[in-house]
Amino acid sequence: MRKYLLLCITLLTCAIPVNGQASTFPQRIISLGPINTENVYLLGAEDRLVANTSYCVRPEAAKAKTKVGSVMQVSIEKILSLRPDLILATGLTQPQQLNKLRELGLRVEQFPQSSSFAEICTQFRRLGAILGLEQRAEEVIREMEDKVKAISTAAAALPKRKVFLQIGATPLFGAAANSFTHDFIRLSNAINVIGEQQNGTVSYEKILARNPEVIIIAIMGSETGIAGEEKRKWQRFPLHAVNKDQVYIVPPDLVCSPSPATFAEALALVAGLIHPELKAGQ
Repeated sequence: MRKYLLLCITLLTCAIPVNGQASTFPQRIISLGPINTENVYLLGAEDRLVANTSYCVRPEAAKAKTKVGSVMQVSIEKILSLRPDLILATGLTQPQQLNKLRELGLRVEQFPQSSSFAEICTQFRRLGAILGLEQRAEEVIREMEDKVKAISTAAAALPKRKVFLQIGATPLFGAAANSFTHDFIRLSNAINVIGEQQNGTVSYEKILARNPEVIIIAIMGSETGIAGEEKRKWQRFPLHAVNKDQVYIVPPDLVCSPSPATFAEALALVAGLIHPELKAGQ
């Protein structure tokens, strides 16, 4: 095992040739999270992505990549065997595994959870620079900023509605003020019923007291079963959202792990649920 590790480290210290020449930018990338994987594809660098995790399901082609584990736990030995020259970690990557990878001489760039659409774009721009694709990154960001602005401008003319965006069930967890999920509500010209909170943990009693007009459920994990159970739970309460039949389940992979592109896509979805008038006007 020791000889194997030494061999891998030796290989990793060598530049990876491209068309017979050494590249100054990473050519063998391993992504340890869905957002990083999606951003690599969005930059058009998917041919450099040699592996990702079992949670990396967007775009569809990402499912076919070699898997090195889950978001929370990866195989160091599997990673070494793939000879990466860049590992893209997330805020959920275990610190001890990050330290181990760095001790083995691997380049690790960590991208923590973004707190806003602006920060999502900043991190995308940073990845573009790391991969030598700054121009492509700027083009994508400009395009998505235009889409987000168009949705926000259209929603601004509509009445504000009270919204609860649920992203966790045990405990009950929603879109807090310091999260990009809050931006979905804010940019849709709506009122986040827990918008004053810096932490998303909340009680059912508080949500009942705030009486949202729209409830949107985006839960990671076994989405269909848990999300459906949560919807049925809300439907037992005398809420405006229930009376108006405005309790919705949305894809958590889209809403909870956005690249600049999927943020714009998710915003269009959320804004359309909050304001059905937007769909009618399309």
